[in-house]
Parts: sequence; C-alpha cells; structure tokens
Amino acid sequence: MPARALCLMWGLAISAAALGPDPTPRVAFQWGDPRRILPHFSLRGVSNYDVLLLSKDEDTLYVGARDTILSLGVDSTGTMAFKNLIPWAPMDEKKQECVFKKKSNLTECFNFIRVLVPLNQTHLYVCGTYAFSPTCSYVSLDTFTLVSGAQGQPLLLDGKGQSPFNPQHTYTAALVDGELYTGTMNNFQGNEPIISRALSNRTLLKTDAFLRWLQADAAFVASFSIPNDDKVYFFFEETANEFDFFEGLTVPRVAQVCKSDVGGDKVLQRKWTTFLKAQLSCAQPERFPYNVIHHAVALPQPAGGTVFYGVFSSQWEMGATGGAAVCAFSQPAIKEVFNGKYKELNKGSLRWTTYSEPVMVPRPGSCSVGPSSDKTLNFMKEHFLMDEKVEPMGLRPLLEKQDVTYTRLAVHQVPSISGTQYPVLFLGTDQGLLHKAVVLPGGTHIIEEIQLFQEPEAVRNLLLSPAKGMLYVGFSRGVLQVPVANCSLYQSCADCILARDPFCAWDSLSHACRETRAGANVTHWLQDVEMGFPNDTCPQSRPKGRAIGRSQDGVDSSVVKTLSPAPNTVLRLPCPRLSALANYNWRYPEQRPSEGVAVLADHTLVLIAQNRTAGTYECWASENGYSRPVARYVVQQPRGGAGHPGYHSRVDGIAEEGVEPLSPHRSYWPQFVTVTVLLAVTLVGAVAMALVSYHDRLKAKSKVQGCSSPPATKASQQEKVPLSGAGGDFQFPTSYQDGACCLQMDGISQAIDADNNRLSAGPGLMDGAPGAAAGKA
Repeated sequence: MPARALCLMWGLAISAAALGPDPTPRVAFQWGDPRRILPHFSLRGVSNYDVLLLSKDEDTLYVGARDTILSLGVDSTGTMAFKNLIPWAPMDEKKQECVFKKKSNLTECFNFIRVLVPLNQTHLYVCGTYAFSPTCSYVSLDTFTLVSGAQGQPLLLDGKGQSPFNPQHTYTAALVDGELYTGTMNNFQGNEPIISRALSNRTLLKTDAFLRWLQADAAFVASFSIPNDDKVYFFFEETANEFDFFEGLTVPRVAQVCKSDVGGDKVLQRKWTTFLKAQLSCAQPERFPYNVIHHAVALPQPAGGTVFYGVFSSQWEMGATGGAAVCAFSQPAIKEVFNGKYKELNKGSLRWTTYSEPVMVPRPGSCSVGPSSDKTLNFMKEHFLMDEKVEPMGLRPLLEKQDVTYTRLAVHQVPSISGTQYPVLFLGTDQGLLHKAVVLPGGTHIIEEIQLFQEPEAVRNLLLSPAKGMLYVGFSRGVLQVPVANCSLYQSCADCILARDPFCAWDSLSHACRETRAGANVTHWLQDVEMGFPNDTCPQSRPKGRAIGRSQDGVDSSVVKTLSPAPNTVLRLPCPRLSALANYNWRYPEQRPSEGVAVLADHTLVLIAQNRTAGTYECWASENGYSRPVARYVVQQPRGGAGHPGYHSRVDGIAEEGVEPLSPHRSYWPQFVTVTVLLAVTLVGAVAMALVSYHDRLKAKSKVQGCSSPPATKASQQEKVPLSGAGGDFQFPTSYQDGACCLQMDGISQAIDADNNRLSAGPGLMDGAPGAAAGKA
C-alpha cells in the first residue's frame, strides 16, 4: 500500500478518535497564558455579575450585579471601560424583614438583579430579588438613573412573578412586543413556579397553580420568541409525574404559550388557554438519558427556521463520574409534537395514558383567532401534556463529554471561505473552563479549552457579540472579554489547517493565519474545516535530507538547540505538545536509541551525556496524516567543565521550550569525608554512653549485694510455711541468719527484720511509709 494511503488512513483514524464520544480539546490554555489574553473588568465592592445585556449597536454592555447596575463601554480592541453605575440596594426595612424571615444578612438579603431587558430606545426594564421582596423599576438611558416617581424617589414596582424571591432559584425572561414573558418562582417558599405575561395593556396571564400544570420543583433556564412564529417557548426541568418510579425522575421540558392568548371568559380566567408542554429527549440509543437541562439558546438558520441548542447532564451520573451533552432540536420537530397526541390522567388508576379520542376543532392549544369555547378550555385544563417526546436532531447528542458539567452555552453560525455555515459552540463549565467547539458532519471537534478564572467557579453567563467578535463572560468577581478567534496562535499553514477553526484561514500571500471575518478577498486563502488535511491543502515543500525540518509552506517548524554538556550530565529534552490530538515520537542518532536514553510519560527525553549518546535528537508530531518536527536538539560530544549555553531559535508555530540548566562536573569527595567523620563520631559517642550506663548498673548491683539484702523474689519462692512462728523445723538460708542489714533508701535508715519478714523503720519513718514490705502471704 502506498505511503500516502497509509498516512490518509492514519489521519482518518485519529479524526474518528478525536470526534468520538469523549472528544479531547486540541489546545488547552491555563489561566494567565500569554497566548490567550483575556481582558477583565471588575469594580471594588461589586460582586455577582450575573446578567448581561448588549445595546443595539453593541457598543455598550449593561451588567446586572448585586445591588448595582453597571454600564460599560466595549470595543473590538479588547477593552472594557467603566461608563456609569446605578446603586440599587434594598431599603433598610426590607433587609430587616428579610433577616426576620431567617435569611442571611451576609449572602441573601441583597438585591440580586435578575431581569434586565430593553423596553424601548430610551429605557430599560430591571427587576431584582430586593431582599426576598421582588421589585422592578425603569432605567433612563439618557441619565442612567432609576426613573423617579411623584415624590422624587425611585419608582418601584411589585416584581412578584417576574423575579424570583431567592437568588439561588433559576429564572428566565423575554421581552416580546413590549410585553414581558417570565418563568420563575412566584412565592417566598419557592414551591410555586409560574409562567406569566406582564407589562401589557392586556390581561395579566399566568399558569394555574391549582391544576398543577407545573411541578413544584420546576426550574426555568431559557425562553424565546421566534420571528414569524406566534408562540413563546420556555425551556425548563421538573420532576415528572407521568412515570411510576421509586425515585423521582427529572425531565427536561419545552412549553409553549401563544402571544395572542387573552385568557378565558368564564373558564381559565386570567390563565393561559394555550399552555402546552412536552418532554425533550437527549440521549444515545439504549443508554441513560441526559435528563437535567442547564441552559438553552436559539439560533436562527440562514435558510429559515430556528434550531434550539441545550446543554444537559444526567441525574444518575454526577461529579467526577458524570458527563455532559449538547443536543439540538429543530423548530419543526417541536411543532410536530405540539400538534400530535395528548396525554390524559386516568382518574381511576391515577396513571397518564394517551388520549385516543378525536380532537375537536379548532385544535386545543392552537393560536386560533377569537375566544375559545368553554368545552375547549375545560379540555385544556386537563390535557396540557403532550404524548410524544421531542427527539434531537440526528437522534443523538451533538457532543458528549465526560468528567465535566456544562452550565452555559452560546452558539454562533460561522461561514467558511467556501460559504458553508458551521455552528460554533462556546460552552462554560461549572469549574470555570470554556470549550470552543465546531459542529461538523462527522462529529463535534473541540478546538480549544480555556481556563477562565484563577480559582474554579461556575460560569454564570455567556453573551456573544457577533459584530465585534467577542464573548462576554459573567462571574462572581467581574466580566471577562474573550475574543472568539485566536488565529495568530497558528503560525504555519499546517497549524492553521489542523486547528479546523472556521474563524481562521491561511493567507498564502501574507503567510499568516487570519480571521475570516476581517478578510474581503479570500481568493488566496486556504481552509479545510471538515477534514483538516494539511497534506491536501497547504502548498507542497519537501525538506531536503536531514536539514532543519520545514513545514509544507516552507517555514521552519522546529525548536533548535545546541547543547555542549559536561560528561555524565543528565539532560532533559522536552518535546513541545502543540496539540493534544497528535502522536509524538523521537528520532535518534543512527535511527535507534542507545544506552542511557529514556522517554518519560510526557514525551520528555532523558539521556546521560556520553560519547555514545551524542548526536541529533528530533521530536516529531503526527496528526491527521501530517508529520512534522517540533523540536530538534544537537547534543555535542561531552567536554570537561561546565556546559556551554546553546543558542535558541524562535520559529513559526512552535512554542519555545527551555532545557534545564546543565550541572557542571564536580567531585563529591569532601562531602563524603565529612559525612563519614560525623557518622564515626556519632557511633563512638553512642558506644561510650552505653558503656557508662552499663558501668553504673554494675556499681549499683554490687552495692546492694555488699549489704547482704535478701532478694524478695527468692524469699517468696523459698517460703513453704506461713511466717507465723508455726513449723519450727523451717530454716532460713545461711545468708539470712546474719541479722538485720541497714539500707540507705532516700536518706532514711531502715532495718530488715528477717524473723518477721518486714522492714523496721528507723527514727522518723512513719508507719505505712513508702518502701514498706508487703504483709503476710
């Protein structure tokens, strides 16, 4: 088989692995990496930058934070400038009420901004938790202040049903034709979810809590109004009551209400008459579903229609063993389910079954013109759940990633230089990472991973500015500005093509990887987003012999270092990992490794500088059928003395890696002699101490024996009869018949009475003093 065919097959195998169930980010940037500079804005004393809103011209970024509304000037150069600020903290009496209700005055009794929408050209509408008393107001853009009421004080409106009470509760809001559609919790306890419509001259509408259209734990994540569609869609999750399981099953949902809904006259007064909900399905066939939805976005399609993207996780797989998925749902698929069969609750068996009777006309839940009949509304009261599930596009997730939880999502449709549109996903995680991925026909490819924060924390919000090519990230301590493209990182044609970034293409005239958004004439631009084959895309330029390795566009592509080590010096030769999807291998002098050479797990080559290890060492990377040298080291013959620093060359596309300093050749004989002497002195001291201790024990023993004191243990063993005078035949040993012997114990004179087996205390010794012998046996 030709070598080119083998390379092609190897490249396809690597691509399949990279686009498999758990794709790996090709490039990863740690926090503070100079290759990925992220402008940052924060203001002292302000936290929880949770809500982001761009002005229509995208020159101003409005931020809703804790007790504060900010106005920032943003531009495409990567700067965020402070413009204005509105302090909006709760009144003292509201904070006191909050504390009285057993809420924390340190973390909860504040005004967390939750709704920030453009009302018109001159005003914003804003709502906050306001110390567990939801409150709304208007912001004048001319003066950037809260609109004042008749008394000159800020005009405050009741925000119940528009903002949650608890800052930890999820929420969603969408302004449609001047009317505010919201999904949130409607009470202090947090067990009454509601979908409502406010800011309207028409009747205020909401879901019916008594009919349990929404379960008590419903959590809203997004809402959308689609152009040329007469419905507003809500995405949320709740515990399903249509299934009988031992454990409560969380189910992701999509709900619809009609914009033209005005409520019922007699039945369902001030209630939605078009509310319907259906289950979303995000799962691989024959596997546990991803049933917890965290966020969703809507992306209009160039050919018409809308695709909804959502990020999911599983309630059964959480933490380090869990995973995340991205699923896409088409607008026609959602409409088909809402036009399908209903479910109904069998009141006898208390089970949900499929409604099989003929459907009345006009269809219940449809956005028909004119009031509905009482019969239709009574039907809607009990038939609000659809029978079918909304299946994802392709009947499987677009992306599955293990050991991660995606919390936020932003999607941008990017045209390639050929005109093909590619969805690019920006995914924020609960650990403060950002994944940039492109959806391809063969799977989803993660282009890069960025560590956004120094300390891990969840990404709170993502807002895309397509006109400026910026992504704004809200978190607890500020706002980050992330350029959507980082094309200057790729400094060779091969790198630019292997990245498979639809934002980037190789300009063969300027020999630079450039952002496609900035280019007008793309005649000489090269790009291969779907396959990423440099061999087929970049100009051919074969290196000659074993000269310095060159990429196929003729640019030097290896880090070259010349090393002059001292004999027996240990050298560590790092291999730069330019891509996590590449395979790395070393090429040795004479095409084979010699003794004293080893490769570590991180592909670092370790060798001992000797005559047999001198020569040229090259680290090669193979990715997608393309091989190139990424580092080259010329190790010279060892010479005496300290090593000489080699020269360094900075070449296109390669991040220069340093070599550890070479240690000079030196003798360790003085240290060896010193340690030996110290050890000998220590041993001699230990032996002397042992001898002194032994001598003291011998001296004490001889002193006692010179006193002819009877050993108590031996005496006790020799007693055969009681010492009461009975048994006159009993004889003591000869050594005991010498009478009393005086012992000096703690300076007190004592005498041993051998006849009565006791100590007779001398003058000054009290009865029962320590040292007295035991009584009779």
